[in-house]
Amino acid sequence: MSVQQSVPQKQKPKRKRLPWGRIILFIIGLLLIAAGVYFNVINPVQGSIALVALGAVIALLQLIFVIPTSAPDQSETADTPQPFQPIVPVQPVPPSPPPVSFSPEQLHKEKTIWTVPYSRNLFFTGRERPLASLHDNFTTSRAAVLTQAQAISGLGGIGKTQTAVEYAYRYREEYRFVLWANATTRETLIADFVTLAGVLDLPEKNEQDQNIIVAAVKRWLAQHDGWLLILDNADDLAMARDYVPTGGKGHILLTTRAQAAGAMARSIEVEKMDQEEGTVLLLRRARVLPENVPLEQAPEVDRRNARTIVSEMDGLPLALDQAGAYIEETGCSVATYLDIYRKRRAELLQRRGGLKPDHPLPVAGTWSLSFQKVEAANQAAADLLRLCAFLAPDAIPEELITAGESDLGQNLQSLAEDPLKLQDAIGGLRKYSLVRRNPDQTLTIHRLVQEVLKASMNDETRRSWAERVVRAVNQAFPGEVSVVTWPQCKRYLPHAQACADLISEYALAFPEAALLLNQAAFYLYEHALYAQAEPLYQRALAIREKRLGPEHPHTAQSLNNLALLYKTQGKYEQAEPLYQRALAIREKVLSPEHPNTAQSLNNLAGLYYAQGEYEQAEPLLQRALAIREKGLGPEHPNTATVRENYQRLLSDMKRQGKE
Repeated sequence: MSVQQSVPQKQKPKRKRLPWGRIILFIIGLLLIAAGVYFNVINPVQGSIALVALGAVIALLQLIFVIPTSAPDQSETADTPQPFQPIVPVQPVPPSPPPVSFSPEQLHKEKTIWTVPYSRNLFFTGRERPLASLHDNFTTSRAAVLTQAQAISGLGGIGKTQTAVEYAYRYREEYRFVLWANATTRETLIADFVTLAGVLDLPEKNEQDQNIIVAAVKRWLAQHDGWLLILDNADDLAMARDYVPTGGKGHILLTTRAQAAGAMARSIEVEKMDQEEGTVLLLRRARVLPENVPLEQAPEVDRRNARTIVSEMDGLPLALDQAGAYIEETGCSVATYLDIYRKRRAELLQRRGGLKPDHPLPVAGTWSLSFQKVEAANQAAADLLRLCAFLAPDAIPEELITAGESDLGQNLQSLAEDPLKLQDAIGGLRKYSLVRRNPDQTLTIHRLVQEVLKASMNDETRRSWAERVVRAVNQAFPGEVSVVTWPQCKRYLPHAQACADLISEYALAFPEAALLLNQAAFYLYEHALYAQAEPLYQRALAIREKRLGPEHPHTAQSLNNLALLYKTQGKYEQAEPLYQRALAIREKVLSPEHPNTAQSLNNLAGLYYAQGEYEQAEPLLQRALAIREKGLGPEHPNTATVRENYQRLLSDMKRQGKE
């Protein structure tokens, strides 16, 4: 029911009174003339008598029908042409009042209009902060001439629509009209505005021209108060702006994947669920945890496996809802689902599950349209997204595109060469919340976006991109790991570790891959992260042995580095044969006097020294010191290091009487 305003009703005009006196006199006058003519011609005497009688009748009628001789009555003026005069009502009517603000107490007493197409989600979990922010922003600006629209933004499947539905249900008592329109396309939006015109019973509801109907709905919104208009899936904000009223004091709520709403709306981003919220959602959706029962009462094994699923799905509500629906429908355990998910992830992400779900598309389908739109609009942006799909999901340095441009293909090279094109490409991805841009000039991508994007590629394409990414990260990672380059190493370390997984998964065995593994492992070693460094060193050694040969100098370097790692951990038996192999390669391939040979001599001596085998260490250090002094000079820092090691050995030997 629309708000009825006090509108003056037109006063019915008074029915005109017929001038019967005039009519009768006129008729008598005609008779008098006829009689006079007749009697004067035929009988003059009788004619005179008749005229006297008729005169008496006229006098008598004048007494009965009073005929004013001064001002005419209203009926006379109505018959006489007059200048146009407005009809003045009997009672003065005030001008139409402005839209009335309704308090919640007044609103719930009035009949409301509700067009939200979704029922309330019984499994809705969390999101208290964005809901509170929306309500605060709307209510604190209630006194404003025009309340600014609010936009719930975020990645597809993050729960924007469900948050809007929950807001509508939670605060429905504060509105007389809760109106919903699908803003996916201009056509769907127009269709829903036509529906709203019918629901609001607007006079223009049956117009053939839909533009007239849309204008009528916007006009109604501008003239009324107490309404909430939700524009769902308004990813094209420029298009949606055409359907937002320019006045009125209702509330407009949009859901959009676009991160930048500009002046059109205040944006509130909905982020992935934390582990606690995600675990509750999953277990309730799976019917493992009853409604209103605290999480602590769920079986411990289910809680543990659910948390693992939440972590692997990166807190995406749609994916968790899919998982819960699958568990409920199949009756499998949470542990069984986790096992299946790890083995057949891509397949499960394409299955929606659930009976008539409010969000009918599965995770994979939710993003496929966004991928297609990005691809059609900007090929370079699409390739940037593919690059991000193979890196660590968080803190992807934007400068990686410039550092690794020679290995990333023509499209990404164009971004490296033109900063404006790079900004456009990132903006194109942010339009659909496929990436988030951080203040430190890094990008973040959701893990499941990565999974779905890679799953959409064939094996050859995936392998090609994996190789590109490894080569590019190798270009960006510092060639020399030292205190000076530690900050840059730290920035690229997560991506080097992601590349290590790609190297293993796709059996990549080119020299740049081994170099990246070696450098990343050395940084980890320098920070005493030995367990993380070991598999990288091992993989680098295996690649070099395979591609370069067992006696290549780079193979000797990998042997030396892995031996150093084992020696530092006290794994002397594992370190010794590696040091000995490295020394043998260098002596044979580089020469007994080469600086790298001196390094192997020093390191093997250090291993023997650590075990108290001084006699075996002494000749090695003597040789190393001689090579350093000859090749670098007695004052060089590397020479000084070997000399200090040798002097320490001699001091310990003297102390123990072994000199």
